[in-house]
Amino acid sequence: MTKRPEEIALLAESGRLLAQVFGHLDQLRLAGMSTMQVNDLAERLIVHELNARPASKGQYGYAYALNASRNHVVCHGVPSTAEILQDGDIVNFDITLEKNGYIADSSKTYLVGEVPLPARRLVQTAYEAMWKGIQAVRPGATLGDVGHAIERHARRNGYSVVREYCGHGIGREMHEEPQVLHWGRPRTGLVLREGMVFTIEPMVNQGRHAVRTEDDGWTVVTRDGQLSAQFEHTVAVTGNGVRVLTLRAGEKRLH
Repeated sequence: MTKRPEEIALLAESGRLLAQVFGHLDQLRLAGMSTMQVNDLAERLIVHELNARPASKGQYGYAYALNASRNHVVCHGVPSTAEILQDGDIVNFDITLEKNGYIADSSKTYLVGEVPLPARRLVQTAYEAMWKGIQAVRPGATLGDVGHAIERHARRNGYSVVREYCGHGIGREMHEEPQVLHWGRPRTGLVLREGMVFTIEPMVNQGRHAVRTEDDGWTVVTRDGQLSAQFEHTVAVTGNGVRVLTLRAGEKRLH
C-alpha cells in the first residue's frame, strides 16, 4: 500500500505529463466540439507527444482514453461524436496516463462558454472540496478526516457528495487499496502513513446524492437530473504532509 521513494518519483513523472494534457485542454474552445474530438486529441497527445499510454483505454473493457461527464452525468461518461458541447455546459474530463509502468489519475470540470452562476458555484465548490480533502492528508491523519473535510465543505454550501464512488490507491495498477471515501467521521478509518499514494476525487451534486447507472453500463447520472461536478488529483503522503503529484501549471494549493 505504501510506495518507495523511487516509485513515487516515477508516479510524479506520470503526474507531470498528465498535467500537461490538461494544459492542452485548457487552451481549447470547447463549445462546438464533440466529446469524442476531445478524447481523440488527448489520446494523440499522450501517445505521440508524451510517449505514454492512456491507462483507461482497455481497462475493464473501456474503449477510450478519457471519460467525459457532462452536466448531470456524475462520472464514467463515454465520449461520443454525437455529444456536442454547448455554451453553458459543464463537463468533466477524467484522464489516466501510464509512463514507465506507473499510473497517474486526474480530472477537471470545465466551464463551456458562458455558464450560469448556479453551475459556476457548484464547480467552484467541488474544486474547493477536493482541496479540503487534500489539506487533511498527513501522516497520522485518517481517511475519515479526509472524507469529513470534503463532505463538510460541500454540505455547508448546500450540496451533497456522491457516496457510491470513491478515490483509490494507485501505482502500477489503476485501482489499488485503500478506498478513499469522500465522506466520513474524523479520527476513524485507515491511519495515513508516509509513502501512501491515492486519489482524492469528490463528485459533488447540486441536489441529492443519489445516482443511477444508465443502460450502457458506464454512464452514471444524478437521479434527480440536477448537475454534478468533480475534480481529482493523485497525492502522496509525505513525511510532514502531502504532495500533489498531478498539480497543473498555474494551479496553487487552496488554503
